[in-house]
Amino acid sequence: MDDPVLLSPVRILEGPGQDERQGAVFIDSGVLAGFDHTAHAMAAQRNVEPTDASSQLIAPCLVDPYSILELPFSGHAETLNSLVNCASAAGFGQLALLPRATPWRDRPEGVAPLVRRDPDQLQVHLWGAFSSGGRGVDLAPHGDLLENGAVGLADDDAMIPQPVLERGLVLGEMGTAPVLIAPRDGDLQGEGMVREGTETLRAGWVPDPLSSESLPMAQLIALQRRHPGRRLQVMNISTADAVEQLRRADPAPMGSVCWWHLLMDNNGMGPCDPGWRVRPSLGDRDDRQALRQALRDGTIQSISVHAVPLDEEDMLLPTDQRPPGLSGHHLVLPALWDALIREGGFQIRELWQALSFGPSAMLNQPVEVLREGSRRWLLFDPDHRWTVTRQDISAPSAANVPLLGEELQGRVIACGLNR
Repeated sequence: MDDPVLLSPVRILEGPGQDERQGAVFIDSGVLAGFDHTAHAMAAQRNVEPTDASSQLIAPCLVDPYSILELPFSGHAETLNSLVNCASAAGFGQLALLPRATPWRDRPEGVAPLVRRDPDQLQVHLWGAFSSGGRGVDLAPHGDLLENGAVGLADDDAMIPQPVLERGLVLGEMGTAPVLIAPRDGDLQGEGMVREGTETLRAGWVPDPLSSESLPMAQLIALQRRHPGRRLQVMNISTADAVEQLRRADPAPMGSVCWWHLLMDNNGMGPCDPGWRVRPSLGDRDDRQALRQALRDGTIQSISVHAVPLDEEDMLLPTDQRPPGLSGHHLVLPALWDALIREGGFQIRELWQALSFGPSAMLNQPVEVLREGSRRWLLFDPDHRWTVTRQDISAPSAANVPLLGEELQGRVIACGLNR
């Protein structure tokens, strides 16, 4: 929106703890210049007529608490610039990258060059490595990583060996910085690709046992109880059993869920759908419903995108041999609006709590809010219909985009950070 525009009426969600309301906003060269009476006065001075946007929503930017980008400057599937362009077009104002990279982000000099904190652009945060090389043997220099801009500590998508994890928590160089851990035991999962159950056996997939998540989940809860001063966070909860464990925990670590696990389960996708190959494994309908309920009651505080870009060559591999992961920041809000608000009875403020305010808390960053003089806003049209294609201007460069060829209803049509 380079030209000045007065959106009146338009639905407005200003920040956490608030419901949306009808009002007016004046936007000039991508900057939210004023609300309501001020907006109308500014428009009158510029001879700008109001645009009816009564069905549209202007709201704070979204936040992705973790995704993966292994080669930020030379990647075949995705680069930092292409990822930022896709995410900002989708309304994201912040995203954080996990340490998995080449080289692994376990040294201070590998963190500082990628951090972006410009308030007028999408902000990029980095998780520093908990262990050297992500191997779970030696501790990375936690204090140095945090001093050089890391938002917290993490490793990959499996449980850090408990002795190493315990040693790092006892030494406590992280202080109150977040420590993000995936409750997945790779040895217990083995070759399992989809959570065990009737539908998995019927589809012919190798089952992933429930214990591959429930056992490490119990360990993490016990560690949080032994180290109440440490800020443990559970990454990508995927089962109803883990939800119940977290709900009973006291104190409970913060929890997150990948957007795809709120949308899909192991019943309803075609055998060649890229959505099968994700980590953690997809569960059944009861798991999906439990994850949604956990978001509503606050047991889980955050939704992640957890984008893992793959290239064309990766996608030629058989499903069970392909690296796990999906890409597509531009799909997250439209798909979840349809599933959670239009069909699931969520309120808009509840969805934003999970897609923006909660992830900000996970990253220990100030929450996104609408402010006069700021570019940090998105405009969402819930009635806009569009077909998912890889040629879309907001699509990522990566080849592993789900929902291709499907029509979605709802789209981010503008964002102040998308220039």
